[in-house]
Amino acid sequence: MDTAGAVLRVQTLSQTQRIPSQYIQPPHHRPSPTTLHHTTVPVISLSSPNLLRSISLACADWGAFQVTNHGVRVRLLDDMRRVCREWFEGTELEEKLRYKCDEGKAAAEGYGTRMLVKEGEGEGEGEVLDWRDYFDHHTWPMERRRPERWPGYPIEYREVVGEYSNQMKALAEKLLGLISESLGARSSCILDAIGEIYQNITVSYYPPCPQPELTLGLQAHSDIGVITLLIQDDTGGLQVFKDGEWITVEPITDAIVVILADQTEIITNGAYRSAEHRAITNANRARLSVATFHDPAKTRKISPASDLIGESSPPKYREVVYGDYFSSWYTKGPEGKRNLDALLL
Repeated sequence: MDTAGAVLRVQTLSQTQRIPSQYIQPPHHRPSPTTLHHTTVPVISLSSPNLLRSISLACADWGAFQVTNHGVRVRLLDDMRRVCREWFEGTELEEKLRYKCDEGKAAAEGYGTRMLVKEGEGEGEGEVLDWRDYFDHHTWPMERRRPERWPGYPIEYREVVGEYSNQMKALAEKLLGLISESLGARSSCILDAIGEIYQNITVSYYPPCPQPELTLGLQAHSDIGVITLLIQDDTGGLQVFKDGEWITVEPITDAIVVILADQTEIITNGAYRSAEHRAITNANRARLSVATFHDPAKTRKISPASDLIGESSPPKYREVVYGDYFSSWYTKGPEGKRNLDALLL
């Protein structure tokens, strides 16, 4: 049992018949019964002859898309899903807690449950918790990468995570170049704006939930950084908000979900949107996803790129130091995209 804090691991709660009150979402945030939608998040092949046009439409309309023919071996995607699931499902809680993160610090490396660090509150007080456990890895720049802080089971875990990190960073840089070009800007436009990339890999494990209609696996939010690359298993549960509805991102084994984050919306001066998204739970199957976040340094100042503003397109967002934005998000909570809206001029 985790006696170091008031919050239990969700895996230990999944055998109960009723969820604890701190996991119950307000009625207006609870998931509605799934309905059939005739629209879906775009799927884009990087070998498409209309690649830039497809990226432009997806980034402007959705802020998210699934990418195929991306150059990352499907075997590596499968290995990443496999080793992470084996650790969550094949390791005793006592062993997991050896890697316990400091949940009083935002985005601390290690094994945890609480995402936010609420200001002016006690441990978990007043906070609705997400129905998930996670492991956060600090993977880039290389001096942040400390594999000895990652699980040693299964035996290939650290090697797989390291290779996966390298491949995701390379793909993120490629995609940011294409996204810049799709705006008619230099391919280096967004990369120049963010400077050195900081990468975290968060593995989220969503145990079966006895009352999925009352809770969320991950609350509605937009990501705070630049670009997120996500893989999921075949259970499904990731949803993107568009035109007043939550649209499920259907799992595709060889695809990687691309999610634009808030700093990209700022840099593109609102031409491209960050995607508000969430994760729902289900009563029958555990779900696993791996999100790789690519962010600027905390000291980096972010503002609309000079390539994309002018007399006819003045800046829509004020400049922000990324570390300040990061701290605000983790202490106040996302509430959709309110932190980004606060920067509108």
